[in-house]
Amino acid sequence: MILDQSLAGKIARFTGLGICLLLTVFPLYWILVTSFKDPGSIFAYPLKYWPSEFSLENYTGLFEQSNFGVFIGNSLIVSLVAAALATVVSLLAAYVLARFEFVSKGAVMGAFLVTQMIPGFIALGSLYILMTRMYLVDSRVGLVLVYVAVSIPLCTVMLRGFFENVPASLEEAAMVDGCSRFSALFRVLVPVMTPGIAASYIFNFVNCWNELFLSVTLLNSDSNKTVPAALNGFISSYNIDWGSMSAAAVLSIIPTMILFAVASRYIVQGLTAGAVKE
Repeated sequence: MILDQSLAGKIARFTGLGICLLLTVFPLYWILVTSFKDPGSIFAYPLKYWPSEFSLENYTGLFEQSNFGVFIGNSLIVSLVAAALATVVSLLAAYVLARFEFVSKGAVMGAFLVTQMIPGFIALGSLYILMTRMYLVDSRVGLVLVYVAVSIPLCTVMLRGFFENVPASLEEAAMVDGCSRFSALFRVLVPVMTPGIAASYIFNFVNCWNELFLSVTLLNSDSNKTVPAALNGFISSYNIDWGSMSAAAVLSIIPTMILFAVASRYIVQGLTAGAVKE
């Protein structure tokens, strides 16, 4: 009886995991298959879950009819720079919050956490007015600054947990040997925290790469648009170009897949680095 219950439990778990996996993977599979269908067979009935002939028409049309290469370049520049700046600023802020005691420390941490509970689109109107007065609308520099400001709170909270998991005796020993606090931070603590910093950077990069509302609001010209804004452009009032959108979605996934493949070791180490405090 016990064996039967154990077997039934395993079957139920694997069945549930299989359903979750199917629900997760099938949308990605459908986008990939749709991108390789010719435009005439996308709306064919009954539905074709595997195209009879693979076509690159959606991909060639994507680059011929739009500046998609420019969009990818803009997204890479904005995401790489914004993620790097946000990670550096958050690293310094997290170090202060982890190593020093001051009166408003709790209020600062509370403010960082509260900002994550407020939907970003609420501030779009006031943010647009601010960026207009600073002459940074339709500018990649302006979008980078906004992304940095949005990314800092959560990244700081993440890195603070990593700092608290590193013994303070490491930097104290470095300062005894003649290092300044700033030098001890970058020569001793940063190498130890490389997995956590890498995980935070990747988290910031993916958020900036996938962000839609701010990019659509602040960017107008095709020369400055990012990939999410370009994908939004395939949706018109009366039609959706599913073929081009699917091809663009597949191409937009590739950079993040490469990043996760290259840095997967750091991601796993970084996400578990602060799990246990000794």
